[in-house]
Amino acid sequence: MPRSAISALTARIRARSAAAREAYLARIDEAASSGVHRAGIGCGNLAHAFAACAAPEKADLNGTVKPNIAIVSAYNDMLSAHQPFERFPALIKHAIREAGGVAQFAGGVPAMCDGVTQGRAGMELSLFSRDAIALAAAIALSHDVFDGALMLGVCDKIVPGLVIAALSFGHLPMIFVPAGPMPSGLSNHEKTRIRQLYAEGRIGRAELLEAEEKSYHSPGTCTFYGTANSNQMLMEIMGLHLPGASFVNPNTPLRDALTAAASQRIMAITGQGNEFSPIGRLVDERAVVNGMVGLLATGGSTNHTIHLVAMARTAGIRITWEDFSDLSEHIPLLARIYPNGSADVNHFHSAGGMPVLIGTLLDHGLLHEDAKTVWGEGLAPYRARPALENETLAWHEVAPASTDETVLRTASHPFSPDGGLRILRGNLGHAVIKISAVKPEHQLIEAPARVFRNQEDFLAAFKAGALTGDLVAVIQYQGPGANGMPELHKLTPALGVLQDRGHRVALVTDGRMSGASGKVPAAIHVTPECAAGGPLARLRDGDPIRLDCRAGRLEVLIDQAQLNARPLPTPDLSANETGTGRDLFSLFRRNVNGADEGATIFA
Repeated sequence: MPRSAISALTARIRARSAAAREAYLARIDEAASSGVHRAGIGCGNLAHAFAACAAPEKADLNGTVKPNIAIVSAYNDMLSAHQPFERFPALIKHAIREAGGVAQFAGGVPAMCDGVTQGRAGMELSLFSRDAIALAAAIALSHDVFDGALMLGVCDKIVPGLVIAALSFGHLPMIFVPAGPMPSGLSNHEKTRIRQLYAEGRIGRAELLEAEEKSYHSPGTCTFYGTANSNQMLMEIMGLHLPGASFVNPNTPLRDALTAAASQRIMAITGQGNEFSPIGRLVDERAVVNGMVGLLATGGSTNHTIHLVAMARTAGIRITWEDFSDLSEHIPLLARIYPNGSADVNHFHSAGGMPVLIGTLLDHGLLHEDAKTVWGEGLAPYRARPALENETLAWHEVAPASTDETVLRTASHPFSPDGGLRILRGNLGHAVIKISAVKPEHQLIEAPARVFRNQEDFLAAFKAGALTGDLVAVIQYQGPGANGMPELHKLTPALGVLQDRGHRVALVTDGRMSGASGKVPAAIHVTPECAAGGPLARLRDGDPIRLDCRAGRLEVLIDQAQLNARPLPTPDLSANETGTGRDLFSLFRRNVNGADEGATIFA
């Protein structure tokens, strides 16, 4: 049944996308047909393009035989996930020179950290940073003198933004190059416990900061399974990474060897190589469905119900939330990584990681094995694990067997028979919920609404002791058009405390929670959003809310005519329009589409 269900879903997506995909492919084929573009540009243009190069590189770029590879990087040394990229350009240039090509650092893109901006004004730029990154990467590639590109990015909006830009230059081969997660620090169980103690006022800031420093302690990606590490899983299962590249720690010999191997591989898949593989051809309906399967099988970030929609759309592929929901019924949950368990991505990697995950999904017919990848035809090579042998990089196929079934399982013995992602429907619109970490007894909540305009008002009520009994916390005007759709992570400890006190608690919002969606049921991305006149804006304190994860329902239990008769509020959102750069993003807020359409300005 799963194999046929996946085939049917892929066929449905292909039929829905036919016109847009055909137009996209015609566009990138036309761009590719002119060959090496620098051969056709003026002498002055070309001289500008390599004026800063050494004499041998100028000679190489003066012709059309040796490929010129762009490096586009999200490096900065403030953020742990991207700091390791400082060393990558030198590694890449050396590897490409040895392979007979030239590499130029084409441009950098911004990289912001949701962990730094969480609960602050800067978080209102977070989602929009994805499209800004796509624009910045497009500028880097716009000089039209490159034969391929290596895209260096890790975290939440950076990788989706780079993918969108890459697909807009879909006639070029591209490989995505990760940096890897930091080694494990303070356990996730202990981190959660300390955060909840702080939320209750039982410990102070010094104790909380000490715990956070032990959790986020070195270069590399944060180790919980949020959007950043979901990005890396996606790039590998969609065939845009080298096999086994996602979760190797930074600044290790194996990570450097994988970076060099990606540099050498891009040479083989340019137009001057023997395996021309433009990224716009690789990212087809099969690759997109494989990404959706990986997301569901690992309990990945709900942000990708937004990002994957936007990424696929750039390649002329139309996917919907209903596609995610329908697919979730057939995809078993195979990983328990925090916040869906206590382990982190290093434990997942040690248990077998991506090779075991991909291997078992292939064995059970849950992936398109014939999808093209940057490594060649088909996903079969992604069953292999990289290793260094006498300083030489090699891959060895591994059996699809986990070494720790508390973290990773095979499809014949899953944690759950389905992927734990649901689309909720009802008279409040439709929403996304991730229930892979929600206990069965918390998957049906019927309780009065407590309505807030932002998370600060909710937290003030919590600290004042005003939140007692069962409740559904409704946070309004958090959608992309209202304030950029920030993640509401600051709510997590307080909601967890309320649930631990024995109250039946849920969250409903048109904002985001991302990979932080955990033990408290959270109906997020409610669409249409409040700022667009969505019915969520009409809710008042005390309205009875029913959130039924199993039935996929989100409803306010009052007469529909009564709800419709309520006037829409006209809240003052001016505080979200200025400060911390928010005034520069007014164009985004005015032109963004709904979360279910990708929350993008590139509609």
